[in-house]
Amino acid sequence: MDKIELRVMAISRSVTQSLNYAVVLGELNGPRRLPVIIGSTEAQAIAIAIEGMSGPRPMTHDLFKNTLETLRTDLREVIISDIKEGIFFARLVLDRDGEIIEVDSRTSDALALATRFDCPIYTYELILQNAGIVLEGEGEEEDLQMQDISEGPGGSRGDNLSSYTVGELNTMLEDVLSEENYERAAQIRDEIKQRKAS
Repeated sequence: MDKIELRVMAISRSVTQSLNYAVVLGELNGPRRLPVIIGSTEAQAIAIAIEGMSGPRPMTHDLFKNTLETLRTDLREVIISDIKEGIFFARLVLDRDGEIIEVDSRTSDALALATRFDCPIYTYELILQNAGIVLEGEGEEEDLQMQDISEGPGGSRGDNLSSYTVGELNTMLEDVLSEENYERAAQIRDEIKQRKAS
């Protein structure tokens, strides 16, 4: 079966499942998109890797990456290999000194690892036909969007960050990262980005 390469296009709050998120995977050089519903923890793990954020101690996916690297094993690719009753299945394709090893994985964990290893993500034509959607306005490039990752289930962003200076925000960001409070770190990061953009 021919593999079709995908990339992470966006992460947003799921419309159908209020406590979950949707990772939108886009076909490379094509109009089709594959939305995958994942939990908030995995959504944050993916967003943190894409944003290049890190804390003083490794999170679970970072620990797994460090373990594989210590064992001289590389994650070559992630394959979204099947869909059954609306649930996606994935495989990690590992390379240990030329020996190829395939490991079953939850799709959300596989995507979190793919973002850390910067490895390709693939699926098959049949899966895209059955679960993919086609965007109107074919050929338009989308920007990677991290939407609502820092919000809790109620959608509240906590206290107002607009009253702090950029210097204070940067100090706060270092503090919350050292406490491993990644939700708060994402809120502060977004506020700093918004200020730089304006």
